[in-house]
Order: sequence, then C-alpha cells, then structure tokens
Amino acid sequence: MSSIRILSDRVANQIAAGEVIERPVAVVKELVENSIDAGATRIEIEFRNGGKSYIRIEDNGRGMSPDEALISLERHATSKIRKTADLNEVASFGFRGEALPSIASVSRFTMRTRAEGWTHGTEIKINGGKLIEKKDCGMPVGTVIEVAQLFNSVPARRKFLKTDPTETAHITYNSRLFAVANPHVAFRVLEGGRTVFQSPACEDLRDRIAEIWGRSLVEDLIPVEASDAGLGLHLSGLTAKPGVGRSTRRELVTLVNRRPVDSRTLGFAVLDAYHGRIQKGRYPPAFLFLEIQPRDVDVNVHPAKREVRFRNEGSIRRFVLAAISETLQHAPKPTEVAPPPGRPHPADFGRSDAFARSTEPSETVGQLPEVDSTDHSPDSQPETRISPNPPAAHPDQADAQQPENNKSPKPLTNPSPPPASREAKSGEAATKPGDSVAMRGHSGWRLITVLRRQYALFDTPNGLVMLHLRHADQRVRFERILNDYRASAPPSQRLLIPQPIELEPLAVETLRAHLELINRQGFHIEAFGRNFYRIEAVPTWLEPEQAEGFVRDMIDLLRQRGGSRKQQELIWQAVARLAVEGSYQRSDALSHEAVEQLMEALLACQTPHTAPSGKPTFNEISWAEWARRFGGD
Repeated sequence: MSSIRILSDRVANQIAAGEVIERPVAVVKELVENSIDAGATRIEIEFRNGGKSYIRIEDNGRGMSPDEALISLERHATSKIRKTADLNEVASFGFRGEALPSIASVSRFTMRTRAEGWTHGTEIKINGGKLIEKKDCGMPVGTVIEVAQLFNSVPARRKFLKTDPTETAHITYNSRLFAVANPHVAFRVLEGGRTVFQSPACEDLRDRIAEIWGRSLVEDLIPVEASDAGLGLHLSGLTAKPGVGRSTRRELVTLVNRRPVDSRTLGFAVLDAYHGRIQKGRYPPAFLFLEIQPRDVDVNVHPAKREVRFRNEGSIRRFVLAAISETLQHAPKPTEVAPPPGRPHPADFGRSDAFARSTEPSETVGQLPEVDSTDHSPDSQPETRISPNPPAAHPDQADAQQPENNKSPKPLTNPSPPPASREAKSGEAATKPGDSVAMRGHSGWRLITVLRRQYALFDTPNGLVMLHLRHADQRVRFERILNDYRASAPPSQRLLIPQPIELEPLAVETLRAHLELINRQGFHIEAFGRNFYRIEAVPTWLEPEQAEGFVRDMIDLLRQRGGSRKQQELIWQAVARLAVEGSYQRSDALSHEAVEQLMEALLACQTPHTAPSGKPTFNEISWAEWARRFGGD
C-alpha cells in the first residue's frame, strides 16, 4: 500500500471538475451564471459538436483587471464571500472564479477580459490546467471565455458523454431557462455558426416565453402574484389555466431568486393546487418566480446547484399552494374540462372498434348501431353516439354530464376480429378445456343491463359475467393499434389542413431519431424548418384535431424510454397504452347493442382477460357457484 500524500493542485482541480463539470451544458451554466453576476445585459453563447469541441461565452458585463483575471483561476478565489456569515446571504448565482479552475483543468481554456477604466484587456491561455500564455489584448469592456476540447486531459470522462445532438439539446434547453429567468438580458445562442434562438431584452415575461417556447403556450397561461410580508416571500410568474396539462414536467419551471432549480417542495405544491383541475397524470406548464430571503434557502446543497433546500419547507409549500389555488379559483371557467381543440389529452384519442367512426369502405371499423330513440322497451334505451372529443369529466361531475351529440350513426356490419387473434378455425371447437366461462363461446349470451354506466351484466349458459366497459374498450383499442403497427401498410387519413408543430430541441432530437418508425405507423410528419415539423396524416384510430397533442405526448414518451431498433415493438406498445388511457368514460351513454358489440370485439382479442394496465376486463360467477352459495337445489 502506497503512503498517504497530498494531491497536486492540477489533479485536485480535475477531480473537482468531475463534481461541477459533468457535461458541456455544465460549462455553459457556470459561465452564464458568472456573466449574469457580472451585470451583463447581453450574453452570446456559441458551441460546436454539442459543446465537446468548442464553447464560447461572451458578455458585456464588468470585466476583470489583469491581476483579478489571474486570481480568478486559482482555487477558492471569489469576489462574493469574505467571511463565514456571508454564506447565509448569498444572493449571486455563482462565485466569479469558482468553476474557472475546474474548467481550465480539463480543456484548452482561453479567457479575454477587460474592466472599466482599462485601456486594454487581458488574454490568458491554459491547457489541461497548465498556464501557457498571458498577454494584453484589445477588446471592449466585458469577458469572453472559450473552452475547446473538453475533457481532453481526462478521456475517461469524455466517453460518458452522449451524442452531439443530445448534448446540443441540453445546452439549448438550459440556455432557454436562463433566458426566461432573466428577461432583462438579451440572449443569442449559436450552434456551428447558425443561430439557434435570439431574444432581445424584454420587459414582459410573456414576450420572452412566446419567443422561446412558442406563442401557443403563452395563450394557455395566466398571471399569478402573491406576497407574504411576514415570511418574506413573493411569488410571481405565469401558470396554466385549469384543464391545461402536459405529459412531462419539462414545462413546469420553478425559479428561486431567479435561479432555475429542481425543487420537490415547489413542484408538489403546484401539483396539489391543480388537483381536480387537470387530468390525472398530467403536469401544468408554469413559469414561477419565488423571491425569498437568501438566509432562508441553501443553494449549495448540490455541487452543480441544481437543487436547493429551504429552511421552512412547510411554510413555503403552503404559501405556494394557497397562491396558485386562489389564482385558479378566479381564472375564467372553461366551457368544458377537456383540453382545447388541437391540444387534447391522450384520454380523448380515438375510439375502439365498437365506438370508432367509419374510415374507408374496405375497412370494418366499429360504430354505434342505429337505434330508434322512441323505443322505450325494457331491453332498450335511448342511444347517444360518443363524441369524438368527449369531455374528460372530473369524477364528481361524471354523472352530471350528459352527451351532446344525439345523432344515430349507421349500424355496425360484420365486425372483423383483429388479425393477430384467431378464436377457432372452421369446424373446430372455439375453446380448450379449462377455459373460463366467458371464453367458452357466447352464442347464448344475453345482456341483462348496464349498471352505473360502467358495468354490463350478461346472462350466459354457464353463469353471470360482469363486464367492465372501460377496461374492455381499452383492450380492444390497444390490440387494434398493435395490429396496425404490425401491418405492412396501416390505414391512415390525410389532414385537410396540415398541422404545424413547434418543438424544443430535445423533442426535435427524439422525433428525428424515431421519425421513420412513427411514419411507418400511419403518421406522416415532415420537417418544416428548424425546430418546426408539419403533421400531414395520422392513423385512422386518432382524431385529426387531437394530432398535435398526441404527437407531443408520444415524443415525450419516446424520449423517456429511448430505445434501439430491437425495442421498437415495446416502444409502440407504450404508445398504444398512451392512446387508450382514457377510452370509455362513465359519462358516455351506450346502447345495449353497442355494449354487445364491445363484448364480441373483446372476445376476439388475443388477451381478453385484462386491460393494457393489467386490470381485469370482466368477472364471472358460474351457476354452480351460485348454487353452492344458496346451499344447493
């Protein structure tokens, strides 16, 4: 065993760099924070190859004198702290020079800076932690830092970096967060000489969000403003209208003293405020600025300062929850709980064989049968067609809502089972020994009634079967989508007016990686400019007005799961589950004939016993069991 000794400063800096500089986006984050602390009103970010080969951060803030420039490259050099008590009053984003020695130790580092009052600037070059050159240079007031060949001296760290497009997407997303957090600062981001986005200084937060995240998002946001003088808290920003949700948290941005952070306290407070106001499993888009006394928050609990810790988390959670809840109570009430047209929830996507519209004459797609609305016999009931966009009602309102569309479509004729399932060949028994009551054939089945708009009770020769309408519909639709995936040419429908869709960089990279797979499944999506795509066609199981929202959610799902070519079917199974999350609702009114058709379609499925979520589609009690319960004949 070797003897204990103190590491050299160069090795210590490289080890420290592993805590602070995990990937190129961390370099950008540290340098942009230094620029903001220096009072910059204009920041330019340029990078190449995802930041691996080149990063440049230029600002017009307060520069440094020659001596300060050298000192900033020493470990523990800072202009923000003088004594221990200052740690409780940190109001800056970072310490000028805090991350510079770590960055310089794992790259080819060049810094040019000039302070006010100096006639010339200072240029310093470092390679792998070694000082190469220091000289005077001409430049305006401000600082320019160039980082080339990141991790050139630590190749083991370089191999853990992701692909160039992925690293590019992280840098762009992080830059957008800083732009939203600092509307008074003009930002320009360039990749390989091309402008990714450019935003001048804005007085209104709405204008900055519209430039960076898109105008359509701003239309879904309402202002929030609240203060608590006793706690020293102030909350401002924009939050989603009731009923507006996203499939991921990426648009739920929380900032503490204008620092973008991941905070469970703030995140859960926002989600609790939207309980009952958005679909379950959805996340409201929001851009919330919490101003708090620096002594009441610890920003140094994480090496990269991505997380913060509050001194009194309970009080802050209650304050944020109350502020957003009050804002939502006074928000304009939507006409229906469902998302607005063009931005639906996956719960509204497509209907199953028994509920879908007819698409092509050669296709056998189920519809509700035609029923005489004047027939009031005990075995029939007025029939209402399910709207293509049913209101996704809150559970407390489900029984109070009534369907709006009372038109009777054409009856279903000869529904065909999914190609992947085969109940029985001609002349052969349809079941095997040991099959359940429901699977022994349904020639003698009779629908008794529909209970609570959720269950259907069937009388069969072997017993009573209770069918769960929602779970059954999900199974039928799930297998139909998977059968379309396996088909060589799944049916699709072209949109009369193509729908443009603007995506953030990470979403663009995910869509580009999976575009071939998606377009083979009945979609037709093509590039329409930088970060813009156009939806030309969608599968027949997806309503055209729901295309944009579904594509966004599908991209988020693909990004979370990733996946290689070997995982494509697993990915598409997840997409199918996304499409059937909210099929039949208790507020939907079905005719008895439509329920019977759903039962027939379910029994034609390959796995009829459970919904895609694993929940049972039906339950049965045999006549022998009834006899046993009643003590025999």
